[in-house]
Amino acid sequence: MAREFSRINRISEVVMRELAQMIQHEISDPRVGMVTVSSVDVTSDLKYAKVYITRLNGFESDQDIKECLQALSHAAGFLRRGLAKRVELRAIPELRFLYDKSLEHGFHMDDLIAKANSSHSDD
Repeated sequence: MAREFSRINRISEVVMRELAQMIQHEISDPRVGMVTVSSVDVTSDLKYAKVYITRLNGFESDQDIKECLQALSHAAGFLRRGLAKRVELRAIPELRFLYDKSLEHGFHMDDLIAKANSSHSDD
């Protein structure tokens, strides 16, 4: 079973790397912008892949997130065909795009820590 787990991890890494390149260089939709792929979770049967994305310059609103995810979902077939050309797999997983909030959460935690440190040094 450990072998299967490492194989899925390697496939996820390859899919993440190739998708990141394809989104940067081949998607021209302005709704997507400067998007990067933060991680990819491929199911063990290789039927589905959850692609977690984040935008480098951030999103102004929840509507921007929805538009970006909608644009990527619209381009999912194109990206899947591109993956089929670049990655040698019997079955290319169906791509599902999700927004990764971990970067925003990290910035928020940094702000909280900075505020706590500044109030501690004032005392």
